[in-house]
Amino acid sequence: MDASVVTSRGDADAAAPRGGRARFGTALATTGLLVAVASAMVVPPLLAHSTADQLDRLSESDEVEESAAPSEITLPEGVGSSAGLRALAAAYTQAGKPYSWGGTGPDAWDCSGLVQWAFGQAGVDLPRVSEDQALAGEPIPVEAMAPGDVITFRDAADHVGIYAGFGQVFNAYDEDVPIGLTGLADLPPIHNVQRF
Repeated sequence: MDASVVTSRGDADAAAPRGGRARFGTALATTGLLVAVASAMVVPPLLAHSTADQLDRLSESDEVEESAAPSEITLPEGVGSSAGLRALAAAYTQAGKPYSWGGTGPDAWDCSGLVQWAFGQAGVDLPRVSEDQALAGEPIPVEAMAPGDVITFRDAADHVGIYAGFGQVFNAYDEDVPIGLTGLADLPPIHNVQRF
């Protein structure tokens, strides 16, 4: 077979000449997030709508350097972070598993163990306990939180979850409550919001 023959669409794209700048396209934004979520489970309507909104905003972002690594991409205001969205997608793969105090997976989780693991899947190292997670990352005002942001609760910061959008938090809430979504109204007062 002739080595110059293009064998796949990916090869054709790689062979095509490119300028010094490339448009940050929808394919890049959707690869890690939608595949991870959709392949693991049926996406609940709240995450599906939230994810679509986030990806629409990502696809409308300004041009970025072709050589820029995904972690260097600046997202439009109100979108959150790509690591946060990847962590949220990873967390959703654990939906329905049981809560266990001190649980670090893979069969059962406590709140901070789930958040630490989910962000680890997105390439972000977080401390193990919620009190320390509340001190890491970039502080975000409550009114500016976006899906993928980490929320800690009560003054003691003794509970943590990942904001999923539309007033919902993905978390390991308590015994007898499977891992999943909990409405903000059903959670204790917010201590702070952090973005990674």
